[in-house]
Amino acid sequence: MSFQAYLENIKAKTGKDIVEFKQIAEEKGFLQNGVLYPKIKAGEIVSWLKTDFELGHGHSMAIFAAFKGKKE
Repeated sequence: MSFQAYLENIKAKTGKDIVEFKQIAEEKGFLQNGVLYPKIKAGEIVSWLKTDFELGHGHSMAIFAAFKGKKE
C-alpha cells in the first residue's frame, strides 16, 4: 500500500486528515509549530492513535512518518 493510500484510508476510517491529526498532536504536546519534538518516540504516537482512534500499527506509523515530514 502506498503512503498516500494509508492517509486516504485513515481519513475514511476516522474522518480526519493529516492536517487535523497534526492539530490534535500539537494540542497533546507531540508537535510544536508543526514539528515533532525530538524526544517523542514512534511508540508514543502509535499508542495514542491506537487508543484514541482505533488505528492499526501501519496506519499509526504512516501518521508518525507524516509528522516527521514524509509527503509521498
